[in-house]
Amino acid sequence: MKVVTAHAMQEIDKQAIEEYGIPGLQLMENAGLCCVEEILTEFGLHGHCVVVAGKGNNGGDGYVIARLLSLKGWSIKVIILADREQIAGDAAVELGKLPASALDFCTVEGQLTTLHGEELLQADIIVDALLGTGLRSDVGGIYLEAIMLMNASGRPVVSVDIPSGIHGTTGRVLGDAVRAYVTVTFAFAKLGHVLYPGAEYTGRLVVADIGIPAQVMAAVTGYVFSNADSIRPLLHHRDRQAHKGHFGHCLIIAGSTGKTGAASLSANSAVRAGSGLVTLAVAESIHPVLELKTTEAMTVPLPDSGSGHLTNNAFPAIEKLLADKDAVAIGPGLDRRPGTFALVQNLVEHVLLPMVIDADGLNAVAEDITVLKRKKSTQVILTPHPGEMSRLLGTSIPDVDAIRISSAQEFARTHGVYLVLKGARTIIASPEGNAAINGSGNPGMASGGMGDVLTGIIVSLLGQKYDAWDACRLGVFLHGLAADMVAAEKGEIGITASDVIEKLPFAYNKLCTGTPVVEPGRCSVSSNKGEFTC
Repeated sequence: MKVVTAHAMQEIDKQAIEEYGIPGLQLMENAGLCCVEEILTEFGLHGHCVVVAGKGNNGGDGYVIARLLSLKGWSIKVIILADREQIAGDAAVELGKLPASALDFCTVEGQLTTLHGEELLQADIIVDALLGTGLRSDVGGIYLEAIMLMNASGRPVVSVDIPSGIHGTTGRVLGDAVRAYVTVTFAFAKLGHVLYPGAEYTGRLVVADIGIPAQVMAAVTGYVFSNADSIRPLLHHRDRQAHKGHFGHCLIIAGSTGKTGAASLSANSAVRAGSGLVTLAVAESIHPVLELKTTEAMTVPLPDSGSGHLTNNAFPAIEKLLADKDAVAIGPGLDRRPGTFALVQNLVEHVLLPMVIDADGLNAVAEDITVLKRKKSTQVILTPHPGEMSRLLGTSIPDVDAIRISSAQEFARTHGVYLVLKGARTIIASPEGNAAINGSGNPGMASGGMGDVLTGIIVSLLGQKYDAWDACRLGVFLHGLAADMVAAEKGEIGITASDVIEKLPFAYNKLCTGTPVVEPGRCSVSSNKGEFTC
C-alpha cells in the first residue's frame, strides 16, 4: 500500500482540478458519498448523526455527509465552529444545500459544551469534519473544546480524511486529537495515519476512491506501507525436491562474556527463518556455553586470548570461515572494546558477502563512519535502534525521532547502505532513496534480544538469496508478525525474544497460505480498491 505526505495529497488534488478539469465540488461530493457509504455499512440505515464541522474543505465534506445521510432517513445536526460568512468556495456551496434548521453556528468558547454537550452524548455517531490534513499548529480555543467533547462523549466518531488534531505527515498530536472509531481518507493513506502516535487515533482506516485520475495516482511519489498483502509476493517458492544446500549458509559473528544470549538468539532465529545451514562464530572462551544454547546451528570457536572478547586477531580465522558462506551478520553481543571495533571495521572493509551489521557492530561503525565508504560488499544492511542511529549520525535521539523517515533515507543514500531504523513503525531505507514503513509488531517487542532475533532473520533471508531490499522488508514484517501472533495468544506483556523465534514458522505459514492477518491492537485498513491490514 502506498502512503503519501499531506503536501503530496494537496498537489494531487490541485493536479486533478487544474490539469484534468475535475471540479473541486465534484471531488467534495465524492468524498462525502464515500463517507456516507461507510457509515451506512458500519452503523445501519437509520440513526441520529451530529456533524462537527470547521470552515474549510474538511467542513465542506461534512456538509455533504449531513445532506446525504438526511436523504437516507437519518436525523442530522451540523455544529459549525465558524460564522457563516467565514465559509467560502466549495464548502459554502455545500453549506447552502442544507436546511437552516439543521445548522448551528457556534464560535464562542465554552458555549459548545453548554449548548451541545448533551446532544453529542445522545448521537448515534459523531462525524468529525473539523480539521483536515493541512493542520500545522496546535489546536486551541473552541476547536480544542470540540475535540475534547467528542472524545468524552463515548460515541463512535467517524473522522473525515484524518482525525482532527493529527499532523497529516508526521502523525504528531497537535495539542489534542480526536480518537476516531473509523477514519475515511481519500485516494491514499497519509503518513499521519500509519505513523505513531497518529495511528493510535485513526481507528479503522478506509481508503476511498474519489475519482482522482489513474495517471495522477500512478505518478505520485510515496512510501511503501508493508502489510501482509504487499509482503506476501516477496516470498520465494520452495521446490519440493530442494535440500539444505538450496537455502543458504550464513555466518554470524557474535557474543562475548556476559552476552552469550545475543549470539544464541541471532543464530536460533536464523535457523527458524529458513536457513539451510547456520554457523555461529564466537570467542573460544565462551564457545562451550554457545554449544549448549544452540542445537541446530553449528558453532566455531575463534581465538580470543582467554578474554571472552573478539579482536582483530580473529580476522584470519574468520576469513577462512567466509569461504563457503552466502551471507554474514556481525555484532550481536560483541562488546565495545577497541580491539573488537578494529575487527568489525576490518570485516566491513574486506568482506564481499551480503552483510548485516547490528548492535556493537554498529557502535564500531559509529567510531569511524568513513569505514562505510571503504566497504567491499554491495549489500550492507545496518539495523540501528534510535540510540544507535543517534551515534551513527552524531546527533540526539529526539532529533532522530523527529525526522525518522528522512534521516533514514538520507543516511542510506549518503553511505550506500540499506538502513533498518527500528521502533514503532520501523523504517526501511535503500541506497536509491526508497523508503518503506513496516506495519507489523506491537509494544510487547520492547524487551531484550528482539534486535538479535531480527538480525538472524535478515541474514537468513540474505543467505536464501533474497536481495537486500526484499530481505529487509520481509524480515522486519515477519519479525513483527511473529510477535503479533505471540501477543494474540499471551498478551503484549512479558513477550520474550525466544517466544518470537518459536512463532517464525507460523508467521511464514500465515503469509504462504494467505491466512488473514489480524494483529492485536492494530487498525485494519479497507479500501474500495482492496482490503488492507496495517
